[in-house]
Amino acid sequence: MKLTYQTGIATLIQFLLVTLFTLLSQVGSVVSTCHKNDGNCVSNLLTSLIFYILAGVVFGSIWLIGYAAQSRRSKRLAQLLICAEGFIGLLALFSIKLNSHSRNAAGLIASFGMLVLSAWIVTLAFRLMRSKGGRVVNRQRIRRHPSSSDD
Repeated sequence: MKLTYQTGIATLIQFLLVTLFTLLSQVGSVVSTCHKNDGNCVSNLLTSLIFYILAGVVFGSIWLIGYAAQSRRSKRLAQLLICAEGFIGLLALFSIKLNSHSRNAAGLIASFGMLVLSAWIVTLAFRLMRSKGGRVVNRQRIRRHPSSSDD
């Protein structure tokens, strides 16, 4: 299946990947904190749980916007999705810069993946917005007018 305007599917993929990576990183953080220092274990567990829920709510909302933009073929929702994904892309760029200085390979890969996903979704939403509620095509067809031969 070729994804030309399916912002709902793309944002679902983004939602699933972000919640999975957030869950894995937060579990790793809690395990390492509990292993090193017993006093901060409960506070880190609560903070990680709140962060996971917050990430799920934010990316779940973006998924709903992407699905609504796709199903309604709405120009306004596509614009809202472009703005949200642009902001996520900026956050990913800052995270790439931060992780490159701290030499965190896993964080760098995750941030780069988030940047690629957000750029992909922006492209799909832009194509959806440009279609103005119609069919999304790769290129415009040139209408051929039958030439009238008066000779």
